Amino acid sequence: MVPDVSTGSDTRGLIVYLFGPGRRDEHTDPHIVAAWDMAGAPDPGRDPEASYTLLAKRLDHHVDLRTRELGGKKPPQHVWHCPVRTAPGDRYLTDAEWAEVARRIVHAAGIAPEGDEKACRWIAVRHADDHIHIMATTVRADGRRPRTHRDGWRAQQECRKIEAELGLRRLKSGDLTAPRTPTGAERAKAEREGQTVTSRQWLREQAYAIAAAVRSIDEYFTVLQSLGIKVKTRLGPETGDVIGYSLAAPGDTNAAGEPVWYGGSKLAPDLSINRLRERLPDQEVADRPRYVADPADPWRHTTTAIHAARTVLDSGDEAAAQGHLAAFGDALYNIASATTGPHRAELRAAAMAFNHARRSATRADHQAATALRKAAKELAYASSEPGGLAIALLFAILHLARAAAKWHEQRGHEQQAAAAEKSFRHLQAGYQQAAAPVLADLARRAPRAATASRYEQDVRVVLPDHADRILADPAWAALTTTLAHAETAGHNPRRLLAEVGAQRELDSAEHPAEVLNWRITAQPNRRAQAARRRSTVSGASSVSAALRPPAAPAAMRPEERSRHR
Repeated sequence: MVPDVSTGSDTRGLIVYLFGPGRRDEHTDPHIVAAWDMAGAPDPGRDPEASYTLLAKRLDHHVDLRTRELGGKKPPQHVWHCPVRTAPGDRYLTDAEWAEVARRIVHAAGIAPEGDEKACRWIAVRHADDHIHIMATTVRADGRRPRTHRDGWRAQQECRKIEAELGLRRLKSGDLTAPRTPTGAERAKAEREGQTVTSRQWLREQAYAIAAAVRSIDEYFTVLQSLGIKVKTRLGPETGDVIGYSLAAPGDTNAAGEPVWYGGSKLAPDLSINRLRERLPDQEVADRPRYVADPADPWRHTTTAIHAARTVLDSGDEAAAQGHLAAFGDALYNIASATTGPHRAELRAAAMAFNHARRSATRADHQAATALRKAAKELAYASSEPGGLAIALLFAILHLARAAAKWHEQRGHEQQAAAAEKSFRHLQAGYQQAAAPVLADLARRAPRAATASRYEQDVRVVLPDHADRILADPAWAALTTTLAHAETAGHNPRRLLAEVGAQRELDSAEHPAEVLNWRITAQPNRRAQAARRRSTVSGASSVSAALRPPAAPAAMRPEERSRHR
């Protein structure tokens, strides 16, 4: 059961909609099922003598009194509107059941507490099988406004109780961290313009993707503008610093032709200017030169940081864990942007799905996740996708998404757990698309039987408790190829197996050979590293020698002079 609270200022306009045919003639038999006073509430749906205007006047009675007190000025946003809908597949409630639901909702939201004779006037209109609309005017009989702070959240909590009592589908409770859902007007506008998402949703996804890749607030605004998005900043009167901002999608205007602006915090709680500053470094840090020795390094560094994040989720430090989940949300966007294969669409969908899982009521320690965020930003600027190493990273984020779902589930974060689980399913589909051909190619290039037998002995010696499962895994042939490559790169197979086997337990791994394969793939090439170190030392010596002044020539003995000739 889903309540959706909003406010407005047009009493009669909302009544006309509730009792009218609807936008597509979907309203059938509109009528009042409950009201502040059933005898005093005219019902245009059942009473031929009643009219929209008459009902509006009865509802606005206290509003009109208050308006005269204010010198002819109506209170702002005095119309309270809350549709309440049952979940798909639920049974249809009777009018009497909907009436009880409405009374409990207005009581919980503070509109009309039970037993309060001076409460606001309200009605509940049913014009479809699966929902009602509760409408109220938020001026009490004593002229005061009702206490409706967190009314939407309180209505949701009451709906959770009603679901249990009426045997309806139990929906997940929220914790006030979800972004605002598009209004009916926004959805209708998107439909008229042939758009699949509303401007609010499009701006939110663009802002998330850009915030994940940029290195400073200034760069964030610059990239937004380069995409045609209008940016309006609000400056502090004393410091001149940006204290807020709003965005408008290209071509999105109101009836007057003006841009439709959405504040950062109205797009999502963690897109406010203060939350962005917690995640983005200052300009001085962003301007420091960056150097990457190997194009594969960003992928390897990100994989290492993802493995570290899984350890943090198990550590018990909730603030650090929440910080890593926020950084993981950024990493998903950057991994999707750096990917070129057909599985990119699944990665993008996974990043979008994880947006709610990246925040909860737990305050995040963003500094604890600096390594993950830094590695992910380097990945956003990666010039190439290094084959198997990219699949190893995808394998790592797949398991971190599942760990994130369990972490939220253990703490009762139902909506976040559902979002992480949805992201996991997208990542799983993307991994299967990307990994299957790579594993098949590795298996096709398996080493000779004698080499594979030697690796089998290494597995039995180093990982005796898991050896039978590893050797029976369909990915075993691919693992032998990866071990051969690692040995060529300067690794000792036994030492390497012991190292990657100790990174994390293998008991829960459904395909242990596949797990070991990607862990080994993420290991650096030791011979290439040694060559780079030698090159660096040699280059430094040459530079140092070039800067040293020439030494004075020493006198040669006659025999040395002859040898010199």
